[in-house]
Amino acid sequence: MPRILLEACVDTLRSCVAAASGGADRLELCDNLSDGGTTPSAGLVGMALERVGIPVFPIVRVRGGGFVYDDDEREAMLRDLAHFRTVGAPGAVIGALTEIGTIDRTFVARCQDIAGTMSLTFHRAFDVTRDPSEALEMLIALGIPRVLTSGAAPTAWEGRTTLAELVDEADAHITVMAGGGIREEHVAELVEATRVREVHVRGTMPWRDAREWDAPAIPFRRALPDDELLRWETDPVRIAAIRAALTTGTDS
Repeated sequence: MPRILLEACVDTLRSCVAAASGGADRLELCDNLSDGGTTPSAGLVGMALERVGIPVFPIVRVRGGGFVYDDDEREAMLRDLAHFRTVGAPGAVIGALTEIGTIDRTFVARCQDIAGTMSLTFHRAFDVTRDPSEALEMLIALGIPRVLTSGAAPTAWEGRTTLAELVDEADAHITVMAGGGIREEHVAELVEATRVREVHVRGTMPWRDAREWDAPAIPFRRALPDDELLRWETDPVRIAAIRAALTTGTDS
């Protein structure tokens, strides 16, 4: 069997170093993995590029939630991509959809223009397109070298039949990278069943920060909504109400 490229999805510098030492061939560097991964900070990307000897591909995703973006969000992502090119990232992970569930061709083409020689991966927005076959053909036509997919299923193992079909359809025109819940217990069988040549994994363990003082148990994390398209946005009416309450309270 040819060597399978192993990409690790990471969100801290410690994880970058650990993945490289464990044998990963490439890193997808993210922030906010609890919400599917968003754009990492410039500082983290710069340090990862300095510290590890394998390619680092930062994700360019301005927020969690769905993958249909407005003009300001697209512009922010294009600026991030331009920055990552400037600091020497060899590749990046991008993706966006239209309101009818197709690949956002215009945005992807603009990413290509900005990326130059960077290698681009289209991320798992692919898995919620209206037609994976149609989406794959569009990515091939655009010249995107790689797509990350679970085969439009919650996990790559569950989507292995579709993954195999996508590999056949790709026919060496684009790399189909399997990702989504892949574990050491079934990765070899998954590769054999799908014939993918790249796999994307998390491979995490629990890690608890050290603390030598008695701090109150304050919950800072907020549970994510079950609806993947739902996210929290600032409500101007509520901000105005709070401003009004503050004004009334301080005037009395």
